[in-house]
Amino acid sequence: MKVSEHFRQAEGQSLISFEILPPLKGGGIQGIFDTLDPLMEFKPPFIDVTYHREEFIYKRRPSGYYEKTAIRKRPGTVGICAAIMNRYGVDAVPHLICGGFTADETENALIDLMFLGVDNVLVLRGDPRKFETKFMPEEGGHAYALDLVKQVQNMNEGHYLDSTLMDAQASSFCIGVAGYPEKHFEAPNLDMDLHFLKQKVEAGADYIVTQMFFDNQKYFDFVDKCRAAGIDVPIVPGLKPITKKYQLSAIPRHFFIDLPDDLAKAMMAAKDAEARRQVGIEWCVMQSKELKAAGVPCLHYYTMGDVDTIKSIAEHVV
Repeated sequence: MKVSEHFRQAEGQSLISFEILPPLKGGGIQGIFDTLDPLMEFKPPFIDVTYHREEFIYKRRPSGYYEKTAIRKRPGTVGICAAIMNRYGVDAVPHLICGGFTADETENALIDLMFLGVDNVLVLRGDPRKFETKFMPEEGGHAYALDLVKQVQNMNEGHYLDSTLMDAQASSFCIGVAGYPEKHFEAPNLDMDLHFLKQKVEAGADYIVTQMFFDNQKYFDFVDKCRAAGIDVPIVPGLKPITKKYQLSAIPRHFFIDLPDDLAKAMMAAKDAEARRQVGIEWCVMQSKELKAAGVPCLHYYTMGDVDTIKSIAEHVV
């Protein structure tokens, strides 16, 4: 079932969903099941599975020169989606990214997803490689999420990259895209960021999932600005608890977002690791309850491998 249909069937009730990371290369599917098994009691209608682009390493050759080699640290998104749907009977939402893929490779991935009965994709540009100062698309790939949305929508209309396919089966993917309540760090301002977001919706995006935030007012203001700009699709808040002291500097640095003063002070005042974890849980529960009371379509939790913390939050919200 499409994510948009889940929202309609919920009839104004806030759903709950989770986002997981594929295991590191060499890991098994059991790690995914160990993450999701404790969360299935909350009856998520869909699970997101992230996709990670390749990275480069340099291997020293016997000659003394270094060889540049591409590796994927977290492969397996498509297979994981199939395993989740088979084991739990819930919908899987694979992430599609521009980085590291040509348009042809993207089309082949979409065809595989069609064969597996996957109805949803979350379309993202993706991050630059480590040590790159800016995002560099693959030769023959897309530079912007908007172009990727257009490719998926073209397939939904039966138009493939191979123009000779006159009777190709149209796909029917529900398309999600990312939104940034505190703006994407590369956008000059929030209004311009909303301009690009609206383009993605006009190109075929069915719903928006936000970057994490820790001040609900940032989300509410973002939704208001989207509606004023003519963006009328569901906007799902993305939530992640902050549980460790180092995250006070790491999260703003990596995600370009602000942390509320009260949260930062409470984390600094906590006496030990468990006390800091409890501060993060309580803050996320507070966020979740307020958002749920406001009638958001879904509470979307970034698990980041910390299933125990996410379970503790969900127990207080569902």
